Amino acid sequence: MTGKQCLTCGVLGNYAVADGIFRLDCSWPGAAPRAGQFFMVKPKRSSVFLPRPISVSAWEPAAAGNGYTVQFLVAAHGKGTADLAELRAGESVELTGPLGNAWADFLPRSGRAQSSKPIALIGGGIGIAPLEALAAELPKDSFDFYAGFKAFQNRSERNTLLGPVLTGPANLIVATENGKEGLKGTIPGFLNPADYSAVCACGPQAMLRAVAEKCAAAGVPCYVSLERRMACGVGACLGCTVTTTKGNRRCCTDGPVFSAAEVLF
Repeated sequence: MTGKQCLTCGVLGNYAVADGIFRLDCSWPGAAPRAGQFFMVKPKRSSVFLPRPISVSAWEPAAAGNGYTVQFLVAAHGKGTADLAELRAGESVELTGPLGNAWADFLPRSGRAQSSKPIALIGGGIGIAPLEALAAELPKDSFDFYAGFKAFQNRSERNTLLGPVLTGPANLIVATENGKEGLKGTIPGFLNPADYSAVCACGPQAMLRAVAEKCAAAGVPCYVSLERRMACGVGACLGCTVTTTKGNRRCCTDGPVFSAAEVLF
């Protein structure tokens, strides 16, 4: 967690991208994050005491040349994220980070293993966020991107939500449960791990379990980014326990990315 800081930052924009999902842009004068890392995020004006852990979906050098613009993809599920959804440009937000490990801690730098096979990035719902960040770090066409959702309101909503990954992957596979956009069904049903040198996934627990089981059967390395409730984000409260073959570990400091072979789903 080298470079971790707690800073009051400015909100640069807040944009609805799908039903109940928004992108929050903030200034960040600290160290650059890495794909897979997260921040503890809390509005200066908030009705909740604890911040919320939010994965970084994108970042870029600030236009003024001082620090970065950091982007979060957020689903409004409860009071804490509802407060984030109400933020407007010019308001202040408390950011603590960058926190946790990164996808690059597990993957070869090129995005490919010794074989010539690409890797697969698999996002379920809001779980696409840390994978969007990973896609930006990987060479173009070195990966396939799988995105699974319950439904989209329309094609415009799909394109807005998936905009950051419409051009980078060799193949973009989209599935919805009702089949209105893309394939009909859930992402694990369309994945053949043998086509890949490694698989990176983030999303609902049931999806991660299914992906991990398919990868294990095929002998393909699988890495998962897990979500847990967090109070501190720095390993002090022990509230984000992940049960693994190596004992209980902390999602915030030992993760959020883990080898799926170690996780007891």
